[in-house]
Amino acid sequence: MVELPKLHGEYECKLDSKGRLRMPSVLLRQLGGNGPFTFFVNRGFEKCLMIYPEKVWERNLDMINQLNVYRTEDRNFIRYFFRGVTDVTTDSADRILLSKGLQDYAGLEKDLVLFAYLDRIELWDKATYEEWLNREPQEFAALAEKVLGGGLNQPG
Repeated sequence: MVELPKLHGEYECKLDSKGRLRMPSVLLRQLGGNGPFTFFVNRGFEKCLMIYPEKVWERNLDMINQLNVYRTEDRNFIRYFFRGVTDVTTDSADRILLSKGLQDYAGLEKDLVLFAYLDRIELWDKATYEEWLNREPQEFAALAEKVLGGGLNQPG
């Protein structure tokens, strides 16, 4: 079984005039090994982009290959999931080039936030990310209980 990365952290970044984003070195170190690194970028939820390390993308493809293309729901999911997907590889300066279509989808301007969790990275326009965070549930404890209160990951 392939070991997937365990990513974490919030990183403020800039998008240059050519649509390039420098991946933070601390984040790249979490991936292990030396570059260049290949990622797959597609549309995420809530108007952000999803950046998947190559091993994670391959695992996702394995799951998607199990779907039934003769079912409308599965076909629609596949179409949306792959819409705009781009593979990118870091250059010698650890930058990736984002397509104009993906930039437009996520409303990316200059100031960005990379939010890494589990095995993936969300890429947000900074203002949109902060707006989304400001809508944090008033009762985060109640949400945590609802999501995790069924006995998962309780301290022993």
